[in-house]
Formats: sequence, C-alpha cells, structure tokens
Amino acid sequence: MTPKLTPKPVKESMVEMTEVVMPSDTNSLGTIFGGKVMAWIDIAAATAAIRHTRRTVVTASIDSLHFLSPIRTGYIVNLKASVNYTGTTSMEVGVRVESENPITGERYHTASAYLTFVALDDHGKPATVPPLLPETEEEKIRFRQGAKRRETRLQLAKEIKLLEEQQKLEKR
Repeated sequence: MTPKLTPKPVKESMVEMTEVVMPSDTNSLGTIFGGKVMAWIDIAAATAAIRHTRRTVVTASIDSLHFLSPIRTGYIVNLKASVNYTGTTSMEVGVRVESENPITGERYHTASAYLTFVALDDHGKPATVPPLLPETEEEKIRFRQGAKRRETRLQLAKEIKLLEEQQKLEKR
C-alpha cells in the first residue's frame, strides 16, 4: 500500500530562472536557437518537478511549445515554471518564457510550454507524487486546465499505441 502524501502548495516548487543570450546561442539572424530555449525550459520545469516531489524526475513529454516572438543576442531571458497538475506518478509543469531588452527594459512573452514529468523511486520505477494544493484562483484554473490536458495526452497515447499495433500487423 502506498503511503498517503501531504498535498503541497504550488508556491513551494515555483522556479524563476534567468539566462543571457550569448552570440553562441544564436543563429545567423541574431536570434536564439529554438533548441536552446527548449533546453532552458526543460531545466526550469524539471527543477519545479524535483522541488515538488523531492525525487529524481524524467521528462515524459513536451506536448505544447509555442514560440511567440524572437529572442535577440544580448537579451535577458526569464523563465517561470510551476507545477500545474499532479496525477499518481506524473505531473504537468507549465513554463512561461519572457525576453527582456536589457537597454529599454521592455519585456516580451516569447514562449510557453507544458511538460509532463514522472517521478522515480530508488529503483528507477515510477513513484507516487504528492498531490498539488492549488491555493489562488489562478492556480485552481491551471489545475483544472492541466487535468483536461492530461485527458488529451492519455487519449493521444492510446491512439499512437493503436497505430503502432496496426503498423506491426501490416508488416507481417
């Protein structure tokens, strides 16, 4: 039997991460490589998931990542990550990315993403995660939206599995 875990508030695991875009991070247009932003998103989200579970976690999926505006060389990048929803062994973490012009101070919403993480026990097997305790109205809305996105992810996983099984049968 799994021990009952104490719910944790969102604020206990929130992450704010800041990076500076260096020339080596950019393409020939002077804007950041999307993969670099993705790596920073994964790090910020994993940190929030680790703080929530106090366990090793692995990225299970990035089901939504939208680039909204370019990030230029020399800009400051601010990433905010928080756990939106928890299941039994997994959790959804949302990340908002903003770029900041260091001279003018203007900020731009440049990307948003939702990632799913699975917590692991000492043997590398999925482990139960503490329930999330949304406190503010915004956190409660994110929790409900996260539950809906989880349903969508599970349905997509079923469809992918069915397609793979059909492809195996067709190859015979």
